[in-house]
Amino acid sequence: MSAPFVSSLPTEIDELWERRADLNPNDADARSLVVAAVDELDAGKARVAFVDPATDQVVVDERAKRAILLSFKVLAMSESSSGDFRYHDRIPLKTTLDGVRVVPGAVLRWGAYIAPGAVLMPSFVNIGGYVDEGSMVDTWATVGSCAQVGKRVHLSGGVGLGGVLEPPSAKPVVIEDDAFIGSRCMVVEGARVRRGAKLGAGAILTASTRVFDAESGEELPRGEAPAWSVCVGSTRVKSFPGGDFGMPCLLVLRRLTEGETHDKLALNDVLRDHGVAE
Repeated sequence: MSAPFVSSLPTEIDELWERRADLNPNDADARSLVVAAVDELDAGKARVAFVDPATDQVVVDERAKRAILLSFKVLAMSESSSGDFRYHDRIPLKTTLDGVRVVPGAVLRWGAYIAPGAVLMPSFVNIGGYVDEGSMVDTWATVGSCAQVGKRVHLSGGVGLGGVLEPPSAKPVVIEDDAFIGSRCMVVEGARVRRGAKLGAGAILTASTRVFDAESGEELPRGEAPAWSVCVGSTRVKSFPGGDFGMPCLLVLRRLTEGETHDKLALNDVLRDHGVAE
């Protein structure tokens, strides 16, 4: 059993949280503490959530989330700019982007961490978001507040990773290493895409989405795309007083060999074999 998680952020953040109703931008000491904490997130020295390798469970740093929420209390509205664009917000734009390729049109908020080697097409990464090495956030994709993206992940065009801030204990969306998220997929409500999983275009995964194995019919854990699998959005019939209707679900079409590298053409072949266009 792993030791209980202890946040690296100062305990004073919890004390500020208890009196958050009284905080405002005039509280210089509180603002200094909160800014220092969010700076740790911005630099990747702390993060909102991670997968504990000992338990395979998502661990949430509630103190980190509290620091983010407190930033909206202690930071004043201010203007920032990028070229000819002007912004008016409490949260400034991110300025530290060492080793990151950022294409014009990408917007990143302070408090998000982007690792060296990541590529950001015109997209949006919110505060608390984490994008690890070698990952691509493609055109019009969104990494919502606190969403966690692993290494070598491809978020295709228009992908939406939902954000979650409250309550501080709520788990964010987690996309693990080597995953591929197809165009216009939505992953929200703390759903989890496990390592190496591939989601076909347009799939919707929420924390309560039912997941089925296409070969066996077995129902798998809800809200999770299994590791090293190819999944697509589907429907299941459910009866209501007003009739039978198709309810969304996730269908696991195929299991991949663990460690199988991503090959877009091979993925297209799998989807085409099952009559699914990618």
